[in-house]
Amino acid sequence: MSANPTGRVAGKLALVTGAAQGLGRAHCTLLAQEGARVLCTDLNAAGAAETAELINAECGAGMAYSIGHDVTSQADWTAAVEAAQDHLGGLSVLVNNAGIGVAGNIETCTFEDWRRAFAVNVDSAFLGCQTALPLMRDHQPGSIVNISSIAGLIASDTMPAYNASKAAIWMLTKSVALHCGKRGWNIRCNSVHPTFVDTPILDGIGRNAGIEKDVIVGKLARQIPLGRIGEPREIAQGVLYLASDESSFMTGAELKLDGGISAM
Repeated sequence: MSANPTGRVAGKLALVTGAAQGLGRAHCTLLAQEGARVLCTDLNAAGAAETAELINAECGAGMAYSIGHDVTSQADWTAAVEAAQDHLGGLSVLVNNAGIGVAGNIETCTFEDWRRAFAVNVDSAFLGCQTALPLMRDHQPGSIVNISSIAGLIASDTMPAYNASKAAIWMLTKSVALHCGKRGWNIRCNSVHPTFVDTPILDGIGRNAGIEKDVIVGKLARQIPLGRIGEPREIAQGVLYLASDESSFMTGAELKLDGGISAM
C-alpha cells in the first residue's frame, strides 16, 4: 500500500507520543493509512523506530519518522517539535497519547508515584500543547487530541493518582480549546476517554499479579455493557475522526469510547 492521497487526513502532519506500542502504534498506523505523515515519538526510541518502519513498509517511504522522546522533559519537547518541522515540514495534528497507570489507594499510593503519574500523564500534555501551538498556528486547520481515560470521568477507590491525572487532562483540554478559539485560531482540542483496551499493559498487569491475561480480560469485560474490552484500532478510529476535518465543529469536548460503562 502507498500513501493515500484521498484519505481522511491526507496532507495532515501529525506527532504522536507513546508510539512504541499499543494505542500509540495504532494511532500512528491508522493516521498514516489515511494519508497523514507521522512523527512517532516515545521514550522507547527503538519501539518508536519499529512503528515508523512498519508504517513505511506498508504506506510508503517517508510517511513516518521517529525520535526518542521523554514527554516529561521541556527540552525533549522542543526537540520533538523541531523534528516535526525538519521531517514533516510542520505540524497540524498533535496526539498526546503517552501515559502510565499508577496503582495504590489513597493510603498505599506513594507520593513518588503520585508525582510520576502527573509528570507522565499531565505535564506531558501541558508541555506538548504549549510547545506545539506556535508551529501549529502556521499549519491550520489543526487538531490536538489528548488521550485521557474513562477513569478521568469515573472514580475508583483503588487509583486516586490515575483518576486525578486523567481528570486533569480532561480540564486542560477544555482550557486549551477555549484559548485557541478566543484567539481566532482554527486549532481544536478534544480529549478521548477509553475504557479497558487490549494493549501490552494488560500483559504487564498479568505478570505482576501472577494471573493469566485471559482471566484479567474476562474480569474487565464483565464490567463493560458491551461485554468485551476494546481493541486499539477502535480507539484509533476516534483519534482519526478528531484529527480529520470531519470534526471541524468539535472542540473542548470529550469522546467516550468505553463500551457503555459511563452510562451505568
